Amino acid sequence: MVDGGRVAVVGGSIAGCAAALAARRGGADEIVVYERAAGSLAERGVGLAVHDARYAELESAGYMDAGMPWVGLVRRRWYVRAGSAGDTVLGREIAAMPFPFRTYNWGPLWRDLRRAVPADVEFRTGAAVARVEATAGGARVHTAAGGAEEFGLVIGADGYRSAVRACAFPDVQPRYAGYLAWRGAFPAQRLAEPGLWAEEDCAYVVFPGGHLIVYRIPDGGHRVNWVLYTAPPPGVDAALRVDLPTSLPPGTLTDALHSHLAYVADELLPPYWGDLVRLTAPDELALQPMYDFTAPRYATGRFLLTGDAATVARPHTGAGAVKALQDGAALESAFRSAPAFDEALAAYDNARTEAGGALVGLGRSLGRALVQETPDWRELDQAGLEAWWEQADGTGVFGGKQLDSGTGPHPR
Repeated sequence: MVDGGRVAVVGGSIAGCAAALAARRGGADEIVVYERAAGSLAERGVGLAVHDARYAELESAGYMDAGMPWVGLVRRRWYVRAGSAGDTVLGREIAAMPFPFRTYNWGPLWRDLRRAVPADVEFRTGAAVARVEATAGGARVHTAAGGAEEFGLVIGADGYRSAVRACAFPDVQPRYAGYLAWRGAFPAQRLAEPGLWAEEDCAYVVFPGGHLIVYRIPDGGHRVNWVLYTAPPPGVDAALRVDLPTSLPPGTLTDALHSHLAYVADELLPPYWGDLVRLTAPDELALQPMYDFTAPRYATGRFLLTGDAATVARPHTGAGAVKALQDGAALESAFRSAPAFDEALAAYDNARTEAGGALVGLGRSLGRALVQETPDWRELDQAGLEAWWEQADGTGVFGGKQLDSGTGPHPR
């Protein structure tokens, strides 16, 4: 359905691998992937979660399989530090809810997807793209090294600072949401009392103005993966220049950010979870300001967007890697089902633009409920939390189901 054309994929992470698979299965004869990183991406150790229903959808479409290492979750337990004599080191459990998710380690997941990309796809590492431009018959890719090549279609899979999106929609910029996510991961053997926290449990540790999410991910054995959301200390926003899309990789957090994280661990979290955060070494800590945006269209002319290049929703949705894979499955479905190339792009655009808008809306709702306008958690019990949950989101998605791809049965 790509009419045997030449396709460029800008970005070689999970979104890029999924896009390359979709283009090959959709009929492209020649595919070039431009990845700016020179080394392997498999060393990235960030955790992610995939709802069982979304896994089934992506497995059926051929974008995930049972051989990819995963850890199964069953429950989400909610804890609060209440300070009463009857509290355990875990805190007071205020609710437990079903949580049918699989967790993955980003690096090994990428490695398996990269292996699935056919060998005849040209995967260029250390090939940063400076800009792209429309031409009379397609598009041109300009690399930072000074080269330029012509393609019939350019797929932007190059993240939230996408060069492809900058060309297609220069006015679309990520918007800072007003709070941060601290991220950490470390070997589970470091836990002093691992038996206190069941392997099949995801912990939601809530406090005024934020929460901590903790679950295990595969890494030969297991790694502890956690994300803590809360507003930054005064003055940090200006120092970080959060008006510009940014993040701090492991080992680069400032003293002020380390001090604020220590305050949350010491004063707001129950002892076990505060100790867990402190077990994370400085070179295992990263920080991500919260941004969101969505492009007005996922396809325009001979440019097509996928993954974070098209939509960034706040991570509460669990939609980063999941959505990138769904975009790939939807693109393949469009290429295989539409009678003509332009109709395939339109079908992809119609399906995924709507899904991207829904994800951004969901992320903002979750951010308000779990960070920006939190209830008095200490006053909630199982029934109270369930009632708050239902009021906060009437779609059922807020219960942890993630959004489906919206593509219907896959043609494979």
